[in-house]
Amino acid sequence: MTRILFISMLAAALCASACGAEAPVKIPAPAFDPPAAGNLQTAVVAGGCFWGVQGVYQHLKGVKSVLSGYAGGGASRADYESVSAGDSGHAESVQIVYDPAQVTYGQILQVFFSVAHDPTQLNRQGPDVGTQYRSAIFFVNEKQKSAAEAYISKLKASKAFSQPIVTEVSELKQFFPAEDYHQDYMKKNPEDPYIVYHDVPKVKALKEKFSALYK
Repeated sequence: MTRILFISMLAAALCASACGAEAPVKIPAPAFDPPAAGNLQTAVVAGGCFWGVQGVYQHLKGVKSVLSGYAGGGASRADYESVSAGDSGHAESVQIVYDPAQVTYGQILQVFFSVAHDPTQLNRQGPDVGTQYRSAIFFVNEKQKSAAEAYISKLKASKAFSQPIVTEVSELKQFFPAEDYHQDYMKKNPEDPYIVYHDVPKVKALKEKFSALYK
């Protein structure tokens, strides 16, 4: 409960300038997109606190649902307290169910790298520190793996970021939904200082940079 009880209370006073959301980065389009299929598909990414990442993707056209949860660790269970302790191996993640006829996997990744988080921060995002806040893409098939790895290679070659990209790409073993009070947190708590300073700017950036995909 550290972030909820501590960071949210102090964010307005201490992080207005030092810990605000990073400015969105202009990056090239993906190297390639996996071919669109007729059925709904799933993507899972991790980029710091899941509140803001969920909030960003809830505003992306073609996205049918976004669920906050935990993924990437070896532990056979996950809850907020165990993941927050930093020894479960899991990361705060979001599960995105989308219609590939309306939004592609490559576009989901483009939003991930340019708006949803900073892929150059190792085991942290802003004030949140630990492997549970790492940058990660959890692929569900080989096409997603290839697309993610190719895109990271393209981003590195483009030098779009001044620092090295630290995003890991690994297979999704299991996704554990987070507790109910974490779901739709940004929608339910728009005045929370943490949301105001760290997450609202991400949604604004999505609207500005990807207006055709914003809903």
